[in-house]
Amino acid sequence: MGAALRRLNVTFCTRVELLVMQQTDSQVVRRVVTGDREAFALLVDRYHARCLRVATHLLADADAADDAVQESFVRAYRHLGGYREQEKFGAWLMRILLNQCRTQSARERRSTYRDEQSVAALDLERVDQDAVGAAADRRDELARALGQLPSEQREAVVLRFADELSFDEMSTVTGVGVSALKMRVQRACARLRAILAEHIHA
Repeated sequence: MGAALRRLNVTFCTRVELLVMQQTDSQVVRRVVTGDREAFALLVDRYHARCLRVATHLLADADAADDAVQESFVRAYRHLGGYREQEKFGAWLMRILLNQCRTQSARERRSTYRDEQSVAALDLERVDQDAVGAAADRRDELARALGQLPSEQREAVVLRFADELSFDEMSTVTGVGVSALKMRVQRACARLRAILAEHIHA
């Protein structure tokens, strides 16, 4: 009887965990706001990797990116009462993260990417083992080129290609119009091509 009860308990707990994991962001936010503070860990689990990827591309420093993400989650938790359910939680959180990255960039006045791994996650192309060296060189070149872009263009490129947002989603996150964002991405890509071409012919 004891073994049967233990199996029943494990099955019940597993189902409860699945139900919890399937809750929408808004449902989790409601739980946190109404007193279940520990439920915020679910939102951290869901968005930490995405936030860290974006912050790493924008700040080009693993430690700075980690700090920005942690501070963003702290700010999100503190201001959770201001979140409105008609908005996607991911977009709301991303706005907080972008503002935090902008603040850190202005404070530290970074002008170039210093982390050689900062653009590895872009995964612009898949390479076989024989091409790993060449791909690493291309990533380094792209990292340096990204570091030469104006911050607004770099941000637009990262959101478009690293975070794979549509222009409408980018507009929601940044508050910038779609046409302006398209222009930023277009100019950024043109500038990147020019910088990389200069490097090739140097």
